[in-house]
Amino acid sequence: MSVNVLYKTSAKATGGRDGHAATLDGALDVKLTTPKELGGGGGAGNNPEQLFAAGYAACFIGAMKFVASPGGPKVPADASVTSTVGIGPRSEGGFGLTVDLAVSLPGVARADAEALVEKAHQVCPYSNATRGNVDVKLTVV
Repeated sequence: MSVNVLYKTSAKATGGRDGHAATLDGALDVKLTTPKELGGGGGAGNNPEQLFAAGYAACFIGAMKFVASPGGPKVPADASVTSTVGIGPRSEGGFGLTVDLAVSLPGVARADAEALVEKAHQVCPYSNATRGNVDVKLTVV
């Protein structure tokens, strides 16, 4: 599959999970810490799963706006997506991720909201990147 790239960004990480990451343009700059649940010290800082959860949630709202059909239900201004990312050992070895997306579309009928979420899941770049590799659960709340 080819991609007609319209935008690129670059980030550099040093020190791994207990290090530092920043975009090369300086727009994002974070201290990284390993959660206690993964054997780290926790503390101030972020981890890759938090960054992935935030990115997926924001991107999914954009995907819903993209697929909202003219004349159909619109994505309300107070729509939200709560993305919960889990990490742990896989039975096949190594580590894997899980994702739960809880989508809130206030004022949109449940059937319309569910249809919109399904359409968005087909076009969202994060959904396409994870499809077949990560268990993604979609829930309209």
